[in-house]
Amino acid sequence: MDSLSQLTLGAAVGELVLGRKLGNRAMVWGAIAGTIPDLDVVGNYFMSDLDGLLFHRGISHSIFFSVIGAILFGLLIYTIYNSPYHKWIATVSKVLSVLLVLKVVHFLASIFNFYPIIVVLLAAPLLFAPLYYSVKTKYFSSAWEKPEASKLDWINLFFWAFATHILLDCFTLYGTQVFAPFSNYKVMWGSISVVDPLYTLPLLVLLICASRFNRSEHKRRILNNTGLLISSLYLMFTLYNRHCVYNHFQNEFTQAGLEVYNYSISAVLFSNVLWSCTAETNDFFYIGDYSQFDEVPVSFYEIDKNHQLLKNIDTDPTIKALRWFSDDYFCITESEEGLLFNDLRFGMYTDRKGKPAGFIFSFLLIDQGDKGYLMKKTQRGPNSDDRNSFFSNLWKRIKGKK
Repeated sequence: MDSLSQLTLGAAVGELVLGRKLGNRAMVWGAIAGTIPDLDVVGNYFMSDLDGLLFHRGISHSIFFSVIGAILFGLLIYTIYNSPYHKWIATVSKVLSVLLVLKVVHFLASIFNFYPIIVVLLAAPLLFAPLYYSVKTKYFSSAWEKPEASKLDWINLFFWAFATHILLDCFTLYGTQVFAPFSNYKVMWGSISVVDPLYTLPLLVLLICASRFNRSEHKRRILNNTGLLISSLYLMFTLYNRHCVYNHFQNEFTQAGLEVYNYSISAVLFSNVLWSCTAETNDFFYIGDYSQFDEVPVSFYEIDKNHQLLKNIDTDPTIKALRWFSDDYFCITESEEGLLFNDLRFGMYTDRKGKPAGFIFSFLLIDQGDKGYLMKKTQRGPNSDDRNSFFSNLWKRIKGKK
């Protein structure tokens, strides 16, 4: 899921675990803990493009990390709060927290192609001003109150924040290596898109409302628990909805005369109403989308596999890794720079005229001769010129075809 959803879920879990003892500090630490697994993207700066792709949602999203990481981070935070240098450590931590929030702001602005750098520059003073006031009053102008939390309390907070982060990611189609480092098996239920406001907003609004009450007030716990309940029930609904859509596509294959032996479906961004389907026959892939407001049959686009364009498709390490990543839902296309390995699970995007213009995930392959293929870079979604039309077309498509 997106950074905002994971941050919000982590904050709500932190409140559930330690809210009575820590108040809003439990939300803050829960939000930080709920974001830590996704910091594996930092590996992109130290790894090849392919290794970074495979590392994401790997060991940092595993049961192993939930246990070991919770112990390490829990003991670390307990030590920090009992350190004579706590106020300086806390100040640095709060600055990092604000930078984390700015990262989320940048992410959201980038999705909507709304001048992310300018948005971040405008948001920064609004976040750093209250941070300065908070640090000054809490740590440098008055007596500081040490949290009444034991080592086990902190370990519990981090464990449940990590575990729920991993569980939420399993509901998406991207895939989560829950059993790493012992297995690279990906758990993916594909019932929700990586950005779904119907999941995030109720949880976020009720969390903010809860934060306005004193930690000892019963209303605080009711509001937070209600947000968690609503979001959890919504996740259960997405599983049921996926089952219905899955069966609907089976009927559509029959009506279209397609002899499909394998297919994958995924919810499209921002809703659980619009779904993309990638189906495989012996000779082709077929991609179609279906809104639950549609009144017409699904139109499937035929896509050549073009697997014959690849050399050593079963033995080349790069190709084997990308096939694992895409669950073998891929086609090959040619570009000026080289071959493109297109992951078909997430469907296609459209141009300004609403016609298919490309795939959500594409990976450029460079042929190195006897050394095999090198994955040069990753392309995600439409380019900046098509992004605005992408979102307008997406909204029209969600409303259904009449």
